[in-house]
Amino acid sequence: MSPSKPATPTFSPDAYGATDFAKVDAHIITAEDYDELPELTEADLEAADIDRGATLIRRGRGRPPVTRTKKLVTLRLDPDVVERWRASGPGWQTRMNAVLRRAMP
Repeated sequence: MSPSKPATPTFSPDAYGATDFAKVDAHIITAEDYDELPELTEADLEAADIDRGATLIRRGRGRPPVTRTKKLVTLRLDPDVVERWRASGPGWQTRMNAVLRRAMP
């Protein structure tokens, strides 16, 4: 190791994510700290999670709600049929649904 480049500290799982709570508690928030905070926009508020206690009421981001939900059914199929569909890879249920839709009169 060259003298101009310090050694990289080794990773310690015990120290990973460790927080010095005494230092956090001792920190006094000043007016300058508030000046560094960005203003919240309407978009920020729309994307925020809303909690009521420990219950998540609304998540403002992510996938939009579906207009046509799927119906959960229990269906008994031969094991070889299911294994063949599963062997086709992820999304096999969607592909099976498409085949069933095409077979509809």
